[in-house]
Amino acid sequence: MDLELKDRVYVVTGATRGLGLAAARELVADGAKVVLSGRDEEAAAATAAALGPKTVGLAADNSDPGTADRLIATARARFGSFDGILISVGGPPTGLGADNTDEQWRAAFESVFLGAVRLARTAAAELSEGGVIGFVLSGSVHEPIPGLTISNSLRPGLAGFAKSLSVELGPRGIRVIGLLPARIDTDRVRELDALSGDADTARARNSAAIPLRRYGRPEEFGRAAAFLLSPAASYLTGIMLPVDGGSRHGF
Repeated sequence: MDLELKDRVYVVTGATRGLGLAAARELVADGAKVVLSGRDEEAAAATAAALGPKTVGLAADNSDPGTADRLIATARARFGSFDGILISVGGPPTGLGADNTDEQWRAAFESVFLGAVRLARTAAAELSEGGVIGFVLSGSVHEPIPGLTISNSLRPGLAGFAKSLSVELGPRGIRVIGLLPARIDTDRVRELDALSGDADTARARNSAAIPLRRYGRPEEFGRAAAFLLSPAASYLTGIMLPVDGGSRHGF
């Protein structure tokens, strides 16, 4: 199936590693042009160079109020248009409810929640009919993950924001979608497994609880993201797609 991504222009944040990188890679492979961002300038430049001439890398912090304008301006300046954004943020600190400090909560709110809201709000003002705003969230939107209290608290709020935004932007022909990954085999997930003290045992236990009996591959997530961002998904909006091997217990 042709996803009709050729020469469409997307911004992907948090794309120097993990799920953001997986999405950027698949978008470029299907013909899109991508402005990707990450906190580290060298990593952003190296990632863009590895993905090829249809990619530009910028150092950017999602919590910076000027980030959204800068990324979208770069897309227009380098590629002549702006068709959508995938907002991927790093995972906030681990910890139980009694463990996380006020400062950790504030920093996570600025980066994970408010930063994402600003990016989406700015993109909405710049997009025209056929545009799309995507959020990389987490299976914790539906089922809290032990030891990730901050993430469990912020990501469901972003899902609610995304749903509200989809209703507001629908009459303009702009879609809003979310992806809910679970155990995708990224550095972040391997770090979480290692917190148990025995990463191999944790992986085996978690895999056994997944109906497909394995962790997802980054490219599997990336392909799902590319589809939802593409014109091929033109009648899908306001949805939260689990990319989890069947882990979610509900429908």
